[in-house]
Amino acid sequence: MKTILITGGAGFIGSNLADSLLADGHQVVVVDNFNDYYDIRIKEQNVSAHLHNPRYKLYRADIEDQAALQKIFSAHRFDVVVHLAARAGVRPSLEQPLEYVKSNILGTVNILECMKTAGCTKLVVASSSSVYGNCAAEEFSENLKVTEPISPYAATKSATEQLCYTWHHLYGIKVVALRFFTVYGRRQRPDLAIHKFARLIDNGQPIEMYGTGETVRDYTYIDDILSGIKAAIDYEKTGYEIINLGGGEPISLKKMIATLEDALGKKAVIEPKPMQLGDVNKTVCDWRKAHELLGYTPQTTFKQGIDEFIKWYKKSY
Repeated sequence: MKTILITGGAGFIGSNLADSLLADGHQVVVVDNFNDYYDIRIKEQNVSAHLHNPRYKLYRADIEDQAALQKIFSAHRFDVVVHLAARAGVRPSLEQPLEYVKSNILGTVNILECMKTAGCTKLVVASSSSVYGNCAAEEFSENLKVTEPISPYAATKSATEQLCYTWHHLYGIKVVALRFFTVYGRRQRPDLAIHKFARLIDNGQPIEMYGTGETVRDYTYIDDILSGIKAAIDYEKTGYEIINLGGGEPISLKKMIATLEDALGKKAVIEPKPMQLGDVNKTVCDWRKAHELLGYTPQTTFKQGIDEFIKWYKKSY
């Protein structure tokens, strides 16, 4: 049994990870600030099942508050920190870049400093495929240069990777930085495209399709992401790694909409819109390194994942 801290543990990925780690018998401590980026009742629901579990502890705290974090680190001896907390989303980061810098960069430094002081030496940190920018490569592999982020969000995620390397180099913290490729599934945030489009299609409302519908995303189902995170928690062979976690099945925007239509049995009303600043043209995950180091192989096809998501959506809304 490990004692594992999950920052952002009331959110989409974090709450699913907490479920899985508790089922495996671990002690789970969650830090989340329950901000109003989306309806906080969703996060309250995400954590509700575990509030009376003796192996689960929830702290309503902000990673920007180092004093609060220090108290939490003083109260527990963590074997691993899984740092998922961040301001998320490309488009909002264009409107509030300072908030993204404070949460994603300052917040990460606060976590690293608390780990250093507490002697916690293992970190799994969430990065993003957005760091690749408008990469021209056929597949996005970890050895590509990521020096041209095209949104503040992407820039903060790239900075997170570099900061984690610095603390690894200086203080011996072992780090696995996971570049997530467009995660979807049960509990997905309501502002993300698959959830948002499903709701609009289901209600007969128009959806805004940016560009021609030919932009491509490598969507990754939540259970595949969880398998990668859990493998990273156990990984010990090297001290610092950046690893892609993707679905291996790039899907165009048009195909994503069509797959949702099929699963819902309804047609979408589409409003064409111009491409948005900060949006990338494609993400295509090369997950061979994840397979080699973590034994990771995505198991869920896009159609299977959408079918599972719609089952959850219909039960939840």
